[in-house]
Amino acid sequence: MLNMTKTITILLGLLLFGCSSMQGGLIITDSGSRAKTRVDAPYKSVPKGDRVPPTQKPYKIKGRTYYPLPNAQGFVQTGIASWYGSKFHGRKTSNGETYNMYETTAAHKTLPMNTYLLVKNLDNGQEMTVRINDRGPFVKGRIIDMTKTGATRLDFIGQGTARVRITALGEAETYRHGAVTTERFKKHPDFRVGEFYVQIGSFTDNNNARRLKARMLDWGRKAVIRKFDRGDQIFYRVQVRAGTNLAAAQRVEKVLTDSGFPGAFVVAQ
Repeated sequence: MLNMTKTITILLGLLLFGCSSMQGGLIITDSGSRAKTRVDAPYKSVPKGDRVPPTQKPYKIKGRTYYPLPNAQGFVQTGIASWYGSKFHGRKTSNGETYNMYETTAAHKTLPMNTYLLVKNLDNGQEMTVRINDRGPFVKGRIIDMTKTGATRLDFIGQGTARVRITALGEAETYRHGAVTTERFKKHPDFRVGEFYVQIGSFTDNNNARRLKARMLDWGRKAVIRKFDRGDQIFYRVQVRAGTNLAAAQRVEKVLTDSGFPGAFVVAQ
């Protein structure tokens, strides 16, 4: 009889626990969508990390909401922007897409493909969002190549270049539990990890590129030659393997710069 009573008590306890754990299920909504999904699962607390700062301005991109990522987990860079147009229009980009100078895409040397960026013209305050789908610009000191549309919106198409700040954007979700609403970043790529090289030369004569590659091999550094067809001319770019960490690659860049290659810069594969 005692065992029967104990069993009933345990069953009742489990039943009550199950009912209480299902109350007020966590509602997760995509910030860029009006659709809501109730997760009928045992209650779990809102994630503690990657919270969107309350002062952040949201940016709507194709129905989704993005925010500038904090420096600690994101990517911020200041430098010169340029743009590329009709000479490349219709050609393949580094991620296999077809370049369209009327779209809001851009080229960057190291950021992962499909990264969204906020680009701000520091001279006039104009800003816009772009998606990375190409590599470049292949000039030291320039940090981003915009499309014709991008250069027009940022109002530097006439002069060709502008001082800009670029900030990586992260997609966010809204977590709601009762009256509490919290914005959290979704998982995003590590912007400092990749296959990095340091470009030290670009030649129209492949023999010159081969000689420089051989020189690097003599120095004990692995180098490759990447052929690039610009449409009107073919270039042979000599790039030195620099590892899988951006900070380490930047140290290799400095070593090569100090060794007689002042135009050296880091680029991801």
